[in-house]
Amino acid sequence: MNVSLLLAQAAQNVAETLTENPVLTPVVSAEPEMNLWDMAMKGGWIMIVLAALSILCCYIFFERWAVIRSAEKEDPLFMERMRDYIQNGELKSAINYCRMNNTPVARMVEKGIIRIGRPAADVQAAIENAGNIEVGRLERRLPVIATIAAGAPMIGFLGTVTGMVTAFWDMANAGNNIDITLLSSGIYEAMITTVGGLIVGIPSLFAYNYLVAKVDTVVNQLEAKTLAFMDLLNEEPRKD
Repeated sequence: MNVSLLLAQAAQNVAETLTENPVLTPVVSAEPEMNLWDMAMKGGWIMIVLAALSILCCYIFFERWAVIRSAEKEDPLFMERMRDYIQNGELKSAINYCRMNNTPVARMVEKGIIRIGRPAADVQAAIENAGNIEVGRLERRLPVIATIAAGAPMIGFLGTVTGMVTAFWDMANAGNNIDITLLSSGIYEAMITTVGGLIVGIPSLFAYNYLVAKVDTVVNQLEAKTLAFMDLLNEEPRKD
């Protein structure tokens, strides 16, 4: 009986102890996750410059894309209308129709119509000069995107170099209390600017090449319309 009472009392004591001091489950610390915003903030003032360049590049890209896309549109009946007006001697109507279209092709043809009656070389020269002006309008601001594509990675490398200099400067001033985390954190922050520069530079390069390809497409259209217009001038008038 005494043994039974002792066991019962011991079990009761254990139960009370567990109630007052519950067993704590071990807490596993979660691994730190990479946060892009926190990474950008640790890049310093270089990241501000890269952010400004990325915004500028996006603005120019969409603005140029809209202009080039508008220049690609053409009236499929434009040359037929020009043929009818010119062969009927209605040059003023042809000029007004060109101004209504207000496209690069229409502005080029307008310059040619104004010089009808002069030698064919003068007419073609006027059209080519107008075409050069139109191409210049389409290519406006594209060098800015090319500069951002080439310069953003270099700016990122600059931030890496300055960050490394800062890290080694801190190590030199730490004396005998050098900690490996001091160097690793400095390198970590320095490499962020390189990543930022590449993130800005690579899309900018693709954007520039895309816009250049679109401009080349428009230039080919302008050249085709120029040849078609010159052939139109050399056609014999239709006999009713």
